[in-house]
Amino acid sequence: MMSQCHNSGVVDAAGVLNRDIPQQILDATRASVLAVGVRRTTLTDVARRAGVSRMTVYRLVPDVTTLILEVMSREFAALFTAAEADARRRRTARARIAATTTSVVRRLHDAPLFHRVLDVDPELLLPYLTDRFGTTQRIAAAHIRRMLADGQADGSVRRADLDTLALALVLLVTPFVVSARMLDEVGAEPVLAELERIVDAALRP
Repeated sequence: MMSQCHNSGVVDAAGVLNRDIPQQILDATRASVLAVGVRRTTLTDVARRAGVSRMTVYRLVPDVTTLILEVMSREFAALFTAAEADARRRRTARARIAATTTSVVRRLHDAPLFHRVLDVDPELLLPYLTDRFGTTQRIAAAHIRRMLADGQADGSVRRADLDTLALALVLLVTPFVVSARMLDEVGAEPVLAELERIVDAALRP
C-alpha cells in the first residue's frame, strides 16, 4: 500500500502502473523484499539478484521505491483478480462484492510479500490508515467501482455516487488488512464472515 511516486508508464483500467520491466528484475525485487524487507532493498541488490548491471536497472526506473511499488501493485492486482474469480458464482453483484472483499483480506493475510512488510517494515503501513490512499488502495477502488456499477445495474446495490462508495468500502476494509496479526490471535474466519455481512448490509438498497 505504498504511494505512487513516479508516473512514467501506462496506467491500466485497474489503476496499475505497467512499465516495460523484464520479469527477471521484478522477480529479483520481490526476492530482495522477502529477504531483507522494503527499507533494505536497493537497486544494487536487485541488479545482483537479477544478473544484470546496476545501470540496466537505473535506466528502467528512477529509484528503488518505484520498482518495489511496481512489484507490489502487480501482485495486489493479480490477488484481487483471483479473489473476484472466487466470488463469480454468487448470484448478485452485491454478494460478489462482499465475497471478493473478504477474499482479498484472506489472501493478503496469507501473502508472503505482505507478511514480510508486516514483519520488517510495519511502520510503512501507518500512513495508509491515517494520511493518504496508496496505489494498492486505488487499485482496489477501481475494481470495486466496476463491481458496484454492475450491482446498481442488477438492482442489488443501492444508488449512490460510485467513486464515493468505492472509496468508502476501501476505507472500511483497510483496517482488516493491516490487522493480520490480530486476526491470527482472535481467529480470522469468524471475523471475516462478519466483514462479509457488514459489506453486504452496507450496499443493500
